[in-house]
This record gives sequence, C-alpha cells and structure tokens, in this order.
Amino acid sequence: MRPLTEQETKTFFEKLAKYIGRNITHLIDRGDETYCFRLHRDRVYYVSEAVMRKATSVGRDQLISLGICFGKFTKTGKFRMHVTCLDYIAQYAKHKVWIKPNGEMPFLYGNHVVKAHIGRVTEDTPEHQGVIVYSMTDVPLGFGVTARSTSDTRKLEPTAIVVFHQADIGEYLRQEDTLF
Repeated sequence: MRPLTEQETKTFFEKLAKYIGRNITHLIDRGDETYCFRLHRDRVYYVSEAVMRKATSVGRDQLISLGICFGKFTKTGKFRMHVTCLDYIAQYAKHKVWIKPNGEMPFLYGNHVVKAHIGRVTEDTPEHQGVIVYSMTDVPLGFGVTARSTSDTRKLEPTAIVVFHQADIGEYLRQEDTLF
C-alpha cells in the first residue's frame, strides 16, 4: 500500500472529474475524518488515515483489501472505475440520468441505455460526459458516459443509444471474483 505517484494521481483525478467535477475536494476534505487515496496491487482505495495506519501492521501479501475500492489501473496505465465507488460518486455527481422501470433490467445486465428507457436527464449534459444512472425512485444503479448531449437526445429515435454502459450494481453478481 503506497500513495499514488504524480502521474497516477493525474490519471485518477481526470477520470473521477468526468463524473463529479470539482466535488473531488469533498471526498478528501471531510469534516469527520481525514481520508486519502492509496494504491495496493494496481487498485486505488479510498481509506481513512486511521484505518490506513492500522493496516501498516499487516503484510502486503496478506492484505487483500483496504477501504473502498474506486477502481484499478490497467497494464497500459489507464484507470477503470469499479462499481464499488458508486455510493461515493453518486453523492457528488454533476450529471444524472434516470431510467424507466422497463430499462432497469437491461442496464443491470450490462447493456447501454437507449432513448426509450430514459425517464429524465440533467439539463445541459454534454456529449461524452460521465453520468450516474438512477432508477426513477432515485436509487443509483451504475454509471456510464453519454453518447449524445441533452439537446441532441431529444431528436433521436427511440432505439438510439444515449448512455454507454460503464458499470452497474449487477456486477456484484456477474464479476464478484474480480472486484477485489
């Protein structure tokens, strides 16, 4: 477990900023306790400093997980966010998409969101922007990237893709062996 290098921090924060923008400061500067991001086996963990200090007594080989896993770095140096961070990024998301009940199951099975399944969208969402996908009852289901801006979405046909799937809560079941 170690702090992120300058390049890793830049890559990680650029990816995180696609979803929550400048609200990254709310994750680090919390009133209750000091939190930080740490790297362990190519995965980035969000952990309190008190827990991190206690974890130093555990050997690297024995330490499996620490805190909340925000994602992992690929071998090419890119960062891939995991669904385990959904509760944290949903709190501070700038852009949101609500999908109708008939679109929830296709999304939870890993499919993209089509226009027919859209209930509502945050106004002025640009193209290729990270969004949090909610059910109509405000339950965060996952996150993705917009295929079109909000104004372009209104002109599309019902079968056109509006949000590209990135991760969803169904991954807990589909990929439970690779999340840790």
